[in-house]
Amino acid sequence: MRKFHLLASSLLLSAGLSHAQVMDFEKYDPPSTLVVPEHHLTRSRFPFIDVHNHQWNLGSGDLKGLVKDMDALNMKVMVNLSGGNGHSLKQMADNVRQNAPKRFIIFANIDFTGIGEQGWPEKAAQQLATDVKNGASGLKVFKNLGLSVKDNTGKRVAIDDPRLDAIWAKCAELKIPVLIHAADPKPFWSPMDGSNERWLELKTHPERKRSDNSPAPWEQIIAEEHRMFKKHPHTTFINAHFGWYANDLAHLDKLMQEIPNMYVEFGAVIAELGRQPQMARQFFEKYQDRILFGKDSWQPDEYTTYFRVLETADEYFPYHKKYHAFWRMYGMHLPDDILKKIYYKNALKIIPGIDKSLFE
Repeated sequence: MRKFHLLASSLLLSAGLSHAQVMDFEKYDPPSTLVVPEHHLTRSRFPFIDVHNHQWNLGSGDLKGLVKDMDALNMKVMVNLSGGNGHSLKQMADNVRQNAPKRFIIFANIDFTGIGEQGWPEKAAQQLATDVKNGASGLKVFKNLGLSVKDNTGKRVAIDDPRLDAIWAKCAELKIPVLIHAADPKPFWSPMDGSNERWLELKTHPERKRSDNSPAPWEQIIAEEHRMFKKHPHTTFINAHFGWYANDLAHLDKLMQEIPNMYVEFGAVIAELGRQPQMARQFFEKYQDRILFGKDSWQPDEYTTYFRVLETADEYFPYHKKYHAFWRMYGMHLPDDILKKIYYKNALKIIPGIDKSLFE
């Protein structure tokens, strides 16, 4: 590929074009000359709960710097999905109670080691109950389930594997939600060519590319997740990243009707919503009681994109990472009553342990 670029450059230079005129798509990112109202929001209109964040260092330290950055954004509560389990989770919960009470909620994680062994389901469910007793308010399931988790015989563990039923049932019993990330964007499984909208991301992050059956077709993994949701109607599930259907809201609409115990959050897919503001707003209006605010990474300067899409009527503005979204976006300009639900009311409804006084 590099030889091709060098050859193309030499041919263009020989044709009389300068280096400044030789540019590929990755570098070509001119600022828009469009003159329209702009609102670069650095703080949300209402206090919010970020239900999708990852902080591995909450187990020690005073956390004052992190809380200060949260305050600047108007983030009242951060849900840390990387709580682990056992001693490390308890240590994290104890440190939060001591140094930043009320500001962090911790979700536990399952250790899938040994699945298939006698008594594993009961052991995993009991560990989750202990983790909740020690401070966890929910369960986060990473994408390794369905992709890389294997049982004691080396076989891929499907998301709807019946050996996991005890875990989902325990979550219903404990009245805690499950936030689950299944698979990845569908184009990661598609050919990496000019018709793949994620080509730039796959080029800059080649480890994300998968073959058709690596380790299973995308459709199969997603179907496993949906069957599991339906099998456990008394468990509350939060489907991370809009279930990878932020680019097909009509299909997500159908799923929301079929699976009433499923909520969604829009971590890392706000760009999909921002390029279809009319349809996205209609979806938010219809499912305003089942959508949560999530971002997925702790980069404070990137929250402005989320605020801008949700709150403003701005037109044709860029996303903060070109490899994620090379297109321009538009604001949905959601009304205050819906914003409040998205920012904090829906989370208060399904995640235990959050201090409601922070939002009065």
